[in-house]
Amino acid sequence: MDLLRSHLHKVRIPEPTNRIHKDECCVSFDTPRSEGGLYVDMTSFLGFGKEHVAWNYEKTGNPVYLHIVQRRKLEPDDEADRPLKKPTLLAIGVEGGFNEQEPEYDVAFEIVILPEFTSLPFPSVDLPEKVRIAVDKVILAESADRKQQLASWVADKKKVSAFAIDLQQLDNGVIVPPTGWKCSKCDKTENLWLNLTDGMILCGRRLWDGSGGNNHAIEHYERTKYPLAVKLGTITADLEAADVFSYPEDDSVEDPLLAQHLSHFGIDFSSLQKTEMTTAERELDHNTNYDWNRIQESGKDAELLYGPGYTGLVNLGNSCYMASVMQVMFSTHPFISRYFEKQSLKAAFAIAPADPTLDLNMQITKLAHGMLSGKYSLPNQEGQEGIRPRMFKTVIAANHPEFSSMRQQDALDFFLHLIDQVDQANPGNHELNPFTGFKFIIEERLQCPSGKVSYNKRSDYILSLSIPLHEATNKEQLEAFHEKKAAMDLDGKEVSNEEIVRPRVPLEACLASFSGAEEVPDFYSTALNSKTTAIKTAGFKTFPDYLVLQMRKFVMEAGWVPKKLDVYIDVPDIIDISHMRSKGIQPGEEQLPEGASGDNKAEPACPVASEDIVSQLASMGFNYLHCQKAAISTSNTGVEEAMNWLLSHMDDPDIDDPISKGSQAAEQAVDETSVQTLVSFGFQEDVARKALAASGGNIERATDWIFSHPEASSSVPTDSSTSNIEADNAHIPDGSGRYKLMAFVSHMGTSTHCGHYVAHVLKNGRWVIFNDNKVAASVDLPKDMGYLYFFQRI
Repeated sequence: MDLLRSHLHKVRIPEPTNRIHKDECCVSFDTPRSEGGLYVDMTSFLGFGKEHVAWNYEKTGNPVYLHIVQRRKLEPDDEADRPLKKPTLLAIGVEGGFNEQEPEYDVAFEIVILPEFTSLPFPSVDLPEKVRIAVDKVILAESADRKQQLASWVADKKKVSAFAIDLQQLDNGVIVPPTGWKCSKCDKTENLWLNLTDGMILCGRRLWDGSGGNNHAIEHYERTKYPLAVKLGTITADLEAADVFSYPEDDSVEDPLLAQHLSHFGIDFSSLQKTEMTTAERELDHNTNYDWNRIQESGKDAELLYGPGYTGLVNLGNSCYMASVMQVMFSTHPFISRYFEKQSLKAAFAIAPADPTLDLNMQITKLAHGMLSGKYSLPNQEGQEGIRPRMFKTVIAANHPEFSSMRQQDALDFFLHLIDQVDQANPGNHELNPFTGFKFIIEERLQCPSGKVSYNKRSDYILSLSIPLHEATNKEQLEAFHEKKAAMDLDGKEVSNEEIVRPRVPLEACLASFSGAEEVPDFYSTALNSKTTAIKTAGFKTFPDYLVLQMRKFVMEAGWVPKKLDVYIDVPDIIDISHMRSKGIQPGEEQLPEGASGDNKAEPACPVASEDIVSQLASMGFNYLHCQKAAISTSNTGVEEAMNWLLSHMDDPDIDDPISKGSQAAEQAVDETSVQTLVSFGFQEDVARKALAASGGNIERATDWIFSHPEASSSVPTDSSTSNIEADNAHIPDGSGRYKLMAFVSHMGTSTHCGHYVAHVLKNGRWVIFNDNKVAASVDLPKDMGYLYFFQRI
């Protein structure tokens, strides 16, 4: 006890704002349930496993620790046979949700003083009062891990609608019956929404695959601006579970006065039974189909794998996008070498700042050793538990509004974000940056009708490929299937998942679409001193050690609705893209005069209108100057677009002003509504603005522009990815264009921001599936269903 008293000045009583790490070691995945328990530093409140606590003492001199040990209680036989309580919420580990059914644990505490590991019992009246108070506060406080979970969860909870409290309800005598509902505009009897202002019952939105409703509910809102609707069939005595949607807020919301609003239409919610799925449940069910099961290899009697490199990552709440990418990264030599083979946990901790939980290098190293050591991948009665990468997620997602939430994200966006964060953590040090081997240079060649050419270079980490459906190799089977489906539709029958025939497109065709010739309209040629149409081709200036291919499975259909292409990609195990190497300017080629570039930065003295568009409009009787302005303002898109612009700008006060160089920019001010439309598709706001500016404000052309300029949506800073190419050439790898497939990430769901991600990795000659904490030998490899493909040079 005298030894403890001599160290009292090192013991702190935690404040409410202190982060207390009592659930997991900050440099490993040891927990109070691990063999040696967890040691909480009573000065810094950082947690350490048995093997690592001495490192902290050596580094800080902090001697006093609270030792926490949890041991599993033995379950009585009757407990094991007790039926589980039925969940009422789509949530895990919360009241009313799905019970995680975790076993109960006995918890023991003691005070330990380093370096001799002298132990003192707790609780004990003999302990100094300061120690008793400090330890009590640590035990009772919310852990840092729990605080982070709650912060993420609360951020994603439904918000109270701004329209709920003062909602206008019409006294029109409408009484809604308890059953037998039908859309007022069509014969739909499912996916029905009750407008809470006028009591109209209307069907929901039509989904991209034709299912759902006929858009009558949203069309009613657009006409009336009545803001709130509740989905019939989701109303029960538990009103919080009802699906209320706010059209002006474009989100599911909470209506605290829902009981009052329902009673206005004679609805007694206490007597209603749930008959419809909520939006979230329907989305979940919609994705639980043949493809979902195939990608996850559900129902397969797979061999579970354990040991080094076979450690699963527990889903922290829609974190599968992160888990799938990290499983692939730690199957590549650069990541294994950088964070596991060449950097020990002790070395990373030694150079980490005072709080290693906030240091990216420390947390990536911790993740590497957790995944690759095999320490946390041992068979036991709990099955494959995996590790929880919560500290890593907290650091990598710091200050990022999406990745710090519990919402699903795009695996590609996370991959690019990871590149950016690792690059910032290793500024200018290419040897320490494991992504150096992923970087490559693309060279674009532009040729104008004069025959002269321009070459431009940009660097990137991914190659985004469009999918040419017209190159499908099973066209006859597709035609036969569509004929069969049309006949079944007439008979009111549905095609089963097993009968569906999907296009099969070879990867070679996707690669060819990238390197093939493409027209570039409105290219300003300094050789011709005018805008013209140039021909662009692209190729690799360098081949990376690791080649990442993204398949553009998401396109925009009519009405700007995102649609996922239902297509298979035939991917060979070996590819050779040597023929895609760009050789630069060739003998006999003449370069365009200074000023021409693929970015069209050079501009003529005045914007140039398409004479064809202008003449057609003028022949209709419009003023010639007005026709020129219409063509310029719509970027010479076409006669119809120019006509629409004319009709909406006839009364502009400056319509008769002469055309000047600055007029185009003025006319093409980006429309905020169009920006928000693109943002709602999942594009970043700055990318949306850039695309609209480059496309004359046309949403469809802007969407095409984004997909054809993947580098614009990269999280990588512009100066490192699109400029200073020559200065960076020295560290960018180059070599053979022959590659072998080593991993792929698959996605299930209607959007990259919903559904589920799974990784398949080739390890030691066999394919392995990483599905969150599940790690198993692949039985039925869904190689044709990938979203991101990772190739390694051979």
